[in-house]
Amino acid sequence: MDLLLWITMGFIIIGLAVLISMKKGMESKLAFITANTETEESSTKAKSIIWWIYSATAWGIVSMFLVVWCFHHYFG
Repeated sequence: MDLLLWITMGFIIIGLAVLISMKKGMESKLAFITANTETEESSTKAKSIIWWIYSATAWGIVSMFLVVWCFHHYFG
């Protein structure tokens, strides 16, 4: 197989594994924020959740780009 396909598959699988492993921690942070809305720690945890959402979105966009690039490379 071509290196591009291996990079694409590895990026998608590893990224998905990281997002799934971090999901439980983000859920607990969100539960803490909803219970304690006025603390300074809530603000810090909210920022980490926002960065997790940004990184998940960036991972999704890069994954879609790599899949399209693979299809263009192999079938174009």
